[in-house]
Amino acid sequence: MDSINTTDTNPHSALYDYQIRDIDTLFTQLQNPECDGHCRVLYQLPTGGGKTVIFSQIVSRYLKSFKGKAIVLTHRKELSTQTASVLKSAGVRCRIINSSVKRIPKKDIYPCYVAMVETLNNRISDNLLDTQDIGLVIVDEAHHNSFRKLLDQFPAASIIGVTATPFSSDPELPLNSDYNMLVSGPTIDELINRGFLAKPRTFDYEVELNTLTTGTGGDFSVSTSDELYSSKPMLDLLVKAYESHAKGKRTLIFNNGIFTSRSVTETFMALGYPIRHLDNKTEAAERKDILKWFKKTKGAILSSVSILTTGFDEPSIQTVILNRATTSLTLYHQMVGRGARAMKNKKRFSIIDLGNNVERFGHWEEPVDWNDVFHFPEKYHHQLSKSVQDIHHIPSELRASFPNSLEVSFDVLQHYQLAIQQDEKAMTVISQSIEQHVQMCVDNALTVQSAFDLSLVLDKEIDWRIKEFCKCLGSVTKNYRLWLGEDYRKKLRKMIEKKMYARPVMREAV
Repeated sequence: MDSINTTDTNPHSALYDYQIRDIDTLFTQLQNPECDGHCRVLYQLPTGGGKTVIFSQIVSRYLKSFKGKAIVLTHRKELSTQTASVLKSAGVRCRIINSSVKRIPKKDIYPCYVAMVETLNNRISDNLLDTQDIGLVIVDEAHHNSFRKLLDQFPAASIIGVTATPFSSDPELPLNSDYNMLVSGPTIDELINRGFLAKPRTFDYEVELNTLTTGTGGDFSVSTSDELYSSKPMLDLLVKAYESHAKGKRTLIFNNGIFTSRSVTETFMALGYPIRHLDNKTEAAERKDILKWFKKTKGAILSSVSILTTGFDEPSIQTVILNRATTSLTLYHQMVGRGARAMKNKKRFSIIDLGNNVERFGHWEEPVDWNDVFHFPEKYHHQLSKSVQDIHHIPSELRASFPNSLEVSFDVLQHYQLAIQQDEKAMTVISQSIEQHVQMCVDNALTVQSAFDLSLVLDKEIDWRIKEFCKCLGSVTKNYRLWLGEDYRKKLRKMIEKKMYARPVMREAV
């Protein structure tokens, strides 16, 4: 992991060989006469590879070679401050365009600006910033669609977008419509093998996501995620996973909702573990205090929501827990990447997945053909869309009726295929389904009658399972399907009564 000093950049900088190679590659594109000073290149580099250092060096070299100014676009205040600091380390004088900067004079002395999208958009709309002399635009976290509205405001500029995942969440706004080519840096596996990133150990638990629904942005909604992940079975699973693989280690937990995160915090506090909660509404001073506590406290646990996926660098994190499911490839990589920073005494880190994310996207360190993703994004959107559509959605009301049950769904086709492989009768599937429903009713009832009442909540789910079972059998008559439903419910009620009365404490008679 030896660094290489280069005299072609700031003499106080120490760059790695792959960083120098990629800087040269990107700068060659800026000099390409065919682009005529208007190249549009997307640069992909895994989280932890040092993309800010790389584009800061490109800015430095550009300002020495060309007459135009440069601007770096970010989407968060913290990123603007961090970016400005790295630019200054590269010898670039820069000004942050924030709410306090109202007008940029034409003869401004700064050759480089750092600005958040909305602030810059407002300044341009109010004619307070002349973009004609901007020759280079760097777009940090270029996969964010919020940048699209600004790119055409720089008619004389070359644009370099930087991202770990060159994939837009909106199928109508593919990145290849804004960038002409993709340049990829080293893969995650390459950076791990060379010691630049820590090696992951992944522990993934199969979790039923049947009650989750997608929101307007395409990701799983906060409301249905909160309902699932704040349930007692999921909190118990989280504690079990933590105590099995992360106990005593500095741990970062990602949640989809504030209610879930606070439930997680309360659960771990009750067990005596050092934990704090942090979300995007936390005041800046409190956030600073929490992050300082997290860094200094041995075995600290930080439960977070909608924050810390970008612009947060704490190499001492030993475990990342994905206590949520996501349909976003970018978010998946960002969350895992928070624990991937390598240190002298940290060569490995753990990933605990409680959202079937590994199943959806593959292991974080597995190679991805980003060039294929960039050029054929519709194929990947289709694959992700299908993985969500294939989920048999269970109404939230049903899930809420069985809070003590971790599993409330049943893959009929999978059980049928397994039964056939093991040379068992097809009706074994129905027996297994009934057994699961019986256990759900018993685990969530205090009396026989209340267990019977819960069995009525399962009516539509029973019909769905029988319908799927009949599909597996092939051609069956309507009368057979009706008989199967009646027999299912009769056996369900009989087995519930038997199990409830078999409890150590007698229940009320029916």
